[in-house]
Amino acid sequence: MVHDVLIIGSGPAGYTAALYAARADLKPLVLAGSQPGGQLTITTDVENYPGFPDGIMGPEMMELFRKQAERFGAEVRYEHVSKVDFSQRPFKVWVEETEYQAKAVIVSTGASAKWLGLESEVTFGGHGVSACATCDGFFFRGKVVAVVGGGDTAMEEAHYLTKHASKVYLIHRRDEFRASKIMQERVLAHEKIEVIYNTVIEEIVGDYEPFKKTTGLKLKNIVTGDQSLLPLDGVFIAIGHKPNSDLFKGVLSMDDVGYMKVNAGSTATNIPGVFAAGDVADSVYRQAVTAAGSGCMAAIDAERWLTEQDH
Repeated sequence: MVHDVLIIGSGPAGYTAALYAARADLKPLVLAGSQPGGQLTITTDVENYPGFPDGIMGPEMMELFRKQAERFGAEVRYEHVSKVDFSQRPFKVWVEETEYQAKAVIVSTGASAKWLGLESEVTFGGHGVSACATCDGFFFRGKVVAVVGGGDTAMEEAHYLTKHASKVYLIHRRDEFRASKIMQERVLAHEKIEVIYNTVIEEIVGDYEPFKKTTGLKLKNIVTGDQSLLPLDGVFIAIGHKPNSDLFKGVLSMDDVGYMKVNAGSTATNIPGVFAAGDVADSVYRQAVTAAGSGCMAAIDAERWLTEQDH
């Protein structure tokens, strides 16, 4: 069987693409991957998605996205793609030994935040530990937070958090930043931001009763070896994101970091009939609502492309 549209990955982009493709009667197959629903499944409260005035839990939101796509005929399988062959049509996609074929493919494999690799980071994830200031900054109004990193992302996160937090520490393992000069100047001039250089986080500490929450960081100065405890309410890890694109290396065009390259004003990749949507092709916005929007675009692009092939 050759599917009209096969979607690799889920999340807001994949499920929205499935919804639009299903409503266009393309009977899409979604191979949802090892983390169905994407990054939102590890997000607690989502308060910035239109239509949910009281907020919604990330996993619940993705469940609603999936059900809506299935209602119109999308098929979702919780399978992880292990290999692709886009050299000829129909395109071939494998899940271990099982081969799928499709006339058009939409890649929506997302991106993953890079983490420090601490056990306590997992323990307090969603309870004071975050990788997205624009998603979670609001929860820290009037509180003390820290941002970890030294690139533009860390600077942007720190500057953004000054809108909500009473104090922002910027913790960097070196004595100089990688960030652009203008971003550095903006951060260093801000009265709410204090930079802690040459320092790493050894552990995130917190309380478990009456509920789980972050209360501080165990720090180590890598020059002097001095250790200290920094009391605070939240920590934002801003050491970058990694697009989940390894599967497509050497097949689809991507930038140095691994983000998919798409044609301007489109979701089309360098291979006609293969489209990319969501965070795997977005290093700038990385929001659920922008991912959903690009999923819609990808489905419309795929539908139009398929129509052209039939004439």
